[in-house]
Amino acid sequence: MSDAAMPVPSAPEPDILSALAGRSIVLVGMMGVGKSTIGRRMAARLRLPFVDADTEIEAAAGMTIPEIFERHGEPHFRDGEARVIARLLDGGPLVLATGGGAFMREETRRRIAAKAVSIWLKADPDVIMRRVRRRADRPLLQTADPEATVTRLLSEREPIYGSADLTIASRDVPHDRIVDECIETLHAWLCGPRPIQAAN
Repeated sequence: MSDAAMPVPSAPEPDILSALAGRSIVLVGMMGVGKSTIGRRMAARLRLPFVDADTEIEAAAGMTIPEIFERHGEPHFRDGEARVIARLLDGGPLVLATGGGAFMREETRRRIAAKAVSIWLKADPDVIMRRVRRRADRPLLQTADPEATVTRLLSEREPIYGSADLTIASRDVPHDRIVDECIETLHAWLCGPRPIQAAN
C-alpha cells in the first residue's frame, strides 16, 4: 500500500469529547505538579472551558487562600472548596484543576467519579520542592521544614491520589509533552485502541 493510500489517524480530541458525554476532566495531585498549566493547555486542545478551583474559591470568599487559612482555618477552607468543586462539576463539561487537598475528601472524590474523569499528575518530591520554593502563597508550607511537610503530605495523599482514573508523570519536560501524554492516555482509556482501517 502506498503512503498516499494509508489511513490518516483522526485527531483524538473529537473522539475524547464524544466519549466524555458531558463529563468533565479533573486534575488532582500535589501543589506544584502543574495542574493549572497542564489543565489550561488541555482545555485549549479539547475546546473546553478551563477553571482553577483555587481561583474560584478566592472569588467566592473575596479573599486569598492564605487569608482564608489565617482567618478561618483549614477545615473552613476545605468546606468551601468542596462546595465550589460541586458547583463547578454541576456546570460542566470543563477541565478543572483542583487544590492539592481537595481529592482527600471522600464526598468530593465520589462527586468527581460520578461527573468526571480524574487524572493524577504525579511528581517526585524534589520536583515539587523545586517548583513550590519560588512561591510564598502555599499556606501548608509555612512551616519550619517545608521539605519534611511535602514528604509527609505525599505519604498521606499518594494512596488516595492513586484512586484517580488515570496517572500521568509530571516531570521537567516541556509542558506540551505532558499535555500530549494526557490526551493520548485519555483517548486510550475512553475510546480503546484506535481501529486500523482495513484495505479494500
